[in-house]
Amino acid sequence: MLLAMDTSTTQVGVALYDGTQVIGEFAWRSRRRHTVELAPAVSELMTRCGLTMDDVHAVGVALGPGSFTSLRVGLALAKGLALSKHIPLIGIPTLDILAHAQPSSKLPLAVAIQAGRSRFALGWYKHSKKRWMAQGGERIATLAEIDAEAESPSIVCGEFSAEERQQLKNKNIRLASPADSVRRPAILAELAWARWQAGDVDDEASLAPIYLHTDGSLPV
Repeated sequence: MLLAMDTSTTQVGVALYDGTQVIGEFAWRSRRRHTVELAPAVSELMTRCGLTMDDVHAVGVALGPGSFTSLRVGLALAKGLALSKHIPLIGIPTLDILAHAQPSSKLPLAVAIQAGRSRFALGWYKHSKKRWMAQGGERIATLAEIDAEAESPSIVCGEFSAEERQQLKNKNIRLASPADSVRRPAILAELAWARWQAGDVDDEASLAPIYLHTDGSLPV
């Protein structure tokens, strides 16, 4: 059984996955209460599914980009569980979670999540070898920049408010529905499970969140 946790933004989620089924999944919008909400949510999910931490044999966690504080909450709990139980830890970039939830397409895909101050963490993807592959790194972008970058027909998926969705007026943009724009922790669990089964796991001591500066660069 793999436990997955995503605390990258105000969209938070936890899931339990056994390789063939999503055993349970919680997703909610937090008002910056990740510290007090995450552990109880994991405990409640376990209880509802009739499981205990003894049933968990790996942990998957979203690495960001995202909020500095919220990312650390998720990674701290994931590392603590992995170290105390001596089980594998697998970190997954947050934009990958949203990208892999989208249907396959020949069109390029832009994925965006809230980064504060009316900015977004943005990544572009191309569908290749039956999966979405990141094209370049993540960076910070404004809504206007996202709108302008769709120079040809493109899918755009992201954490956009109703007002922000209306501002994306580029006729080349095919905007994903709100339901397809929610990061599901079950997708994180599937991605982490695949890496775990391939023997590709992370070192608990060195695994770190992905942060982006407002100029779009990665911290040194």
